[in-house]
Amino acid sequence: MANNDPAQSVRPEAVRFDEHGIHPIPGSSRDSTPWQQFWIWCGANIAPINWVLGALGVTLGLSLVETLTVIALGNVLGCAVFGLFNVMGHRTGVNQMVLGRGPFGRRGALVPGLVQGLLTTGWVGVNTWVVLDLVIEILAQLGVHGGTGLKYLVAGLIMALQLALALYGFYAIRTFEKYTVPATVLVMVVMTVLALAHTAPHWTAATATTAGGKVTAVTQLLTAIGIGWGITWLPYSADYSRFVRTGASDRSVFWSTALGMYVPTVWLAALGACLASAGEGSDPSSLVTGTFGVMAIPVLLLIMHGPVATNILNLYSCSLAALSIGIRAARWKVTLAAGTVASLFLAVFLQASGFAQAFDNWMSSILVWISPWAAICLVDFFVLRRGRVDVAALYRAGGGRGGPALVSLALGLPAGWAWQFGMVPALQGPLARTLGHTDFSWLSGGLVAGGLYYALAVRARRQATAGAAMAAGAVS
Repeated sequence: MANNDPAQSVRPEAVRFDEHGIHPIPGSSRDSTPWQQFWIWCGANIAPINWVLGALGVTLGLSLVETLTVIALGNVLGCAVFGLFNVMGHRTGVNQMVLGRGPFGRRGALVPGLVQGLLTTGWVGVNTWVVLDLVIEILAQLGVHGGTGLKYLVAGLIMALQLALALYGFYAIRTFEKYTVPATVLVMVVMTVLALAHTAPHWTAATATTAGGKVTAVTQLLTAIGIGWGITWLPYSADYSRFVRTGASDRSVFWSTALGMYVPTVWLAALGACLASAGEGSDPSSLVTGTFGVMAIPVLLLIMHGPVATNILNLYSCSLAALSIGIRAARWKVTLAAGTVASLFLAVFLQASGFAQAFDNWMSSILVWISPWAAICLVDFFVLRRGRVDVAALYRAGGGRGGPALVSLALGLPAGWAWQFGMVPALQGPLARTLGHTDFSWLSGGLVAGGLYYALAVRARRQATAGAAMAAGAVS
């Protein structure tokens, strides 16, 4: 029996230039497999920051067993939601910010698109800056010294590589992750064995002895590296799953992306927690230089791979967010502009580390917007529309005003802030302060926005149906 599906008959080319913008990906160009999606998200989350965030539970006073339990269970929920968002992209072939036009309308989606574009640019600078001290310290251990000049050289090389890959687009990103991530996973295996062989984790020791102290620590850990970690990636998800071949099942897309997020996040966070419980601290540079010896060079490559694998997604998704709000230019030109802005961020960070640290904390705090936005998109796609969207309507002029979604987002944001306890005092909400510095921002913002949007959307639908019935009766 002949196969007439162009997505099934296409033969993937080695690495071709990605000419796609924000229009739906045609079947002939959708040749990515679920397994390739796994490597993309696995690579994006093999990052030193997960060591630090994993150690946070022990730092906050939880025992190692408690920390590992929170990280493992919390990420089940966060990564499951992430997998659902990837299903949206696979079913429609549309990127995430354009999919947001479903509930928000074309005009209403401008605000989330603008926020996403700005955040991704900032993250490129932050992610590159975060690893530079670590790279320089490892190079010094290997006898390579160069001071500030060496730091700028390394920063320039990393920025150039990640910008080149993002400029070339999805197919280059896919190929880079496919061939580099398995190698970094092997390094992680050896790194984990060596690290645990040189340490003695304390499994049950905890400094938080009261029930209130433990609840506070659990909620903050859930937000930082548990449920909250998968949520922070939701605005990116469909940008890549839209390339998955049409014949792939939703289930395979869900599991490949959810596990691609879950495995490296939990693995590295657990390693950081084990080392912190053994008294090794949370600083990745201390871990590398003090433990790995002859493995310093492979670990150095893994560490430099981290920001590149993450930032190529930031730069690519930044360009799609910019196109989604109405900027008219070729995707690669927008990516080049985003890379230029990110390079300026990085230059400022290298001159003022204190400002960079404050900016990093601020960036993490304002991600509270994602939970209410995501809840609205989730309710709209899977509950109200039953998983089916009129794709053509997403691109029509006007495209609806999105009143219920905007109202819900406007009320979901303060609801999330009210129960947020981050590192920036101005963004610590009254509920978080009153209830023992707990942080349920992802839950309060999502429940308020998602629940309110459902109620308003159902009411609007009933009113429209009643109005149509009255008009039909008047005509008859």
